[in-house]
This record gives sequence, structure tokens and C-alpha cells, in this order.
Amino acid sequence: MIVGLIVACEAGFWVLLAAGLAVRYLLGLRRTSVALLLCEPLLEVVLFVVTAIDLRNGAEPSWEHGLAALYIGFTVAYGHYTIRWLDGHAAHRLAGGPPPPKPPRFGLPRAAHEGRLWLRTLLAATVACALLQGAIWFVGVGDTSSLRAFQWVALRAAGLHGLIALTYLLRLKRAPVTQGRSDG
Repeated sequence: MIVGLIVACEAGFWVLLAAGLAVRYLLGLRRTSVALLLCEPLLEVVLFVVTAIDLRNGAEPSWEHGLAALYIGFTVAYGHYTIRWLDGHAAHRLAGGPPPPKPPRFGLPRAAHEGRLWLRTLLAATVACALLQGAIWFVGVGDTSSLRAFQWVALRAAGLHGLIALTYLLRLKRAPVTQGRSDG
């Protein structure tokens, strides 16, 4: 049941996002668009409440509950970023706005960009670990090893992303030199 709800929340995220951007840029209804986009966090609240109820009703903690925590953490950390990114593209494609800025490709600006993305992943892992720890305390007695395993999944993902982001700093990519000028 939890996996189905996670899939429904993900589908709902994209449906609400598409509807919000369509209402904003095709119909010109900015307030309605904002209202639709503000419904996005409700999906995570529903997932959180249903997961808590499932555990309270005696469900054995499992990978589905861990996946729900990871999903909520990812959405908290990357949801607004994704909406803002797609809003820039929709403004460009549907409303004739300027093209959205691309992330830097070279040097310290690229390393800083990757570092900011890693901080989002660190936030996602922190939220997921906090939710999982709350679930462990909520369940109390019983086998919570699957929830603890997902805490390690979140921490490993943040650590791996941190190492990747660090490589952008340690091995700065230089802009190609064309006709005596650099790009970056």
C-alpha cells in the first residue's frame, strides 16, 4: 500500500506541477497557479500521515516505510528547486521569457554549484534520517532493522554525492581556450 501511495504522490507532484504551470502561462491565472503549486507539500503530508498510521496499526516496519522517508526527504530538499527550474523553462517556452540560466560549466563556479546541490542532498538525508528515527521511536519495540538500514542508505547517498561534489573542487575543469579567450 505504501509503495502505491509513493507512486501516487510522485504522479500527483507532476500533475500538480504541470497544471500549475499551464494555468500560469497558458491561462494567465497567476493566483490559481500559486494555489495549485502550494498543494504540492500536501502530498508529502498525506504520505507521512498514512505511513505513521500504517505503523501505528501494527504494520511491521519494512523497506516501504524507509522508501517513504527517503521520498519525503528528497521532495523537501529538491521539490522547490525542481519547481523553480521548470517554471523558468515554462516561462521561456510558453510566455516568451528569457531562457533560464544554465549552471556554470567550469572552474570554481561549477564547484560551488555542485556543492550547493550536495547541500540539498545532505538536507534530504537529514530529513529522511530524522523521519526514520521518529518512526523507530514511534514503533518502540519490534524489529526496526529495515528502518535503520534506510538511515544508512540516506547517509551513504549523501556521502557519495559529497565525494562527487568534492571532485569538482579538487579537479577544476577549465574552460576551453578559443582564439585567446576563455569561456568561463
